[in-house]
Amino acid sequence: MKKKIVFLPLDERPCNYDFPDRLFSHGDFEIVKPEKLGNKKEPADRAALAAFLKKACRTADGLVVSVDMLLYGGLVPSRLHHHSAAELKKAAVILKEIRQENPGLLIYGFQCIMRCPSYSSSDEEPDYYEHSGALIHQAGEALHRSRLGLCQEQQLKSILKKIDEKELTDYVSRRECNRELNYLMISYVKEGILDMLIIPQDDSAAYGYAAMDQQDVREKIMKERLQTKILMYPGADEVGMTLLARMVNHMSGCKPKVYVKYAAEGAKSVLPIYEGNSLDTTVHFQILAAGCQLTDTYDTADFILAVTAPSEKIEEADRQPSAAKGYCVERCLPELLDFLCERVKEGKLVSVADNAYGNGGELQLISMLDRCGLLDKVAGYAGWNTSANTLGTAIAEGVDACHSGCTQEHMDFLMERYLEDAGYCALVRWQVNSVLEKYGMNYFDVQEQEGTVSNLVFDGLQAFAAAYLPSLAGKVVLQKVWMPWRRMFEVGVRAVYTGKRKGESS
Repeated sequence: MKKKIVFLPLDERPCNYDFPDRLFSHGDFEIVKPEKLGNKKEPADRAALAAFLKKACRTADGLVVSVDMLLYGGLVPSRLHHHSAAELKKAAVILKEIRQENPGLLIYGFQCIMRCPSYSSSDEEPDYYEHSGALIHQAGEALHRSRLGLCQEQQLKSILKKIDEKELTDYVSRRECNRELNYLMISYVKEGILDMLIIPQDDSAAYGYAAMDQQDVREKIMKERLQTKILMYPGADEVGMTLLARMVNHMSGCKPKVYVKYAAEGAKSVLPIYEGNSLDTTVHFQILAAGCQLTDTYDTADFILAVTAPSEKIEEADRQPSAAKGYCVERCLPELLDFLCERVKEGKLVSVADNAYGNGGELQLISMLDRCGLLDKVAGYAGWNTSANTLGTAIAEGVDACHSGCTQEHMDFLMERYLEDAGYCALVRWQVNSVLEKYGMNYFDVQEQEGTVSNLVFDGLQAFAAAYLPSLAGKVVLQKVWMPWRRMFEVGVRAVYTGKRKGESS
């Protein structure tokens, strides 16, 4: 009999709504999720979600719940709401009721630390962030540095003079409210309502409002002695996959061993773009969060995680190939590929975390994987958005392959990663963006989910596959492309792998 896991995603984008389901809803597990969520800045119906959870969880074995979706109606609404902390605490009681009705239910939750972008844009923030965003970020950074004795208070005062007081008050008060709800979830873990909690650091940095909140939350976790039940590290959109991987591992009574292979040893100490922790620290947290365990030798590993990051600063994918020393001198991709080829020949599962660049895969690596015939031989690949997003996805793919093998669903997902992460994010997104003006559109507004832009992207991905994935010719069918939030940042992709699956006889 299948195990039933109820899943409440972070938002309605494919990375949050579809990826976890597509990876784990097969074999011994059934993933149940709400049919309808919100629409970017429009929050989901929180009352309907509460009713869905109460009904679905009565007969469930596990629940993975986004607290941001439950309380605010989604990730973006968590940055825009005007709810009081008291109102939100009342809404959170649903988790206590679920626990009371099904005491044996395994409940994992995740709740973000509210981010503070360094740029001015209202695309996912309050309207005033369009003109004050960079200044608000600078104010937070100066305040944090001032508290640490790293800058003069005069620097902070000069920045504050440039910001509308009402706007800053609105922003800071929402942060305070959200932090209060972080504290509430910590208390829920202490009370046994939640079995485990992840507090991801969304688009984090070493200094600023978000970093100060992280420190306050971290101190609260330590005070309550909950460090083994509450994990805090960079990430956000991958956490649904991470916690489903953890739940599948727990329900299967196993803890897969993971061997990490770096393309550059110096990458371990790199601070990835949009993140505030060193890469190796985040790797450790991601593996632990997924219910896996590090191992020092690849021969004892259940799967190998290949990490492609450079030995110095990570750059944006649209600027590749980089001529920086960290990419070209201190990183040895040929040795990494040679290692992976040998391990695949030995029957080892390999998952590739392509975090060499931010916001897209590395085209050079894709070509090398293609020439080595590894594209459909590895068990996982990811190379999207932040390094943490990439790591969590690649680890989840490894976990799924450990339990279910490279099923049809798994291989379809793998092909979609090449098309979306490398094809779209690193290449086609910018090709299409360069012609949007003639259609009266722009990067943040393509006016529709399916139509002119999705057709251009479809054609671009077909061209990408022909140029960069020739070893998969005739093995991948691109079925559908859409623009989930009617902008260029993300894309929805459906593809089918028609080749022979790994381990499948002729």
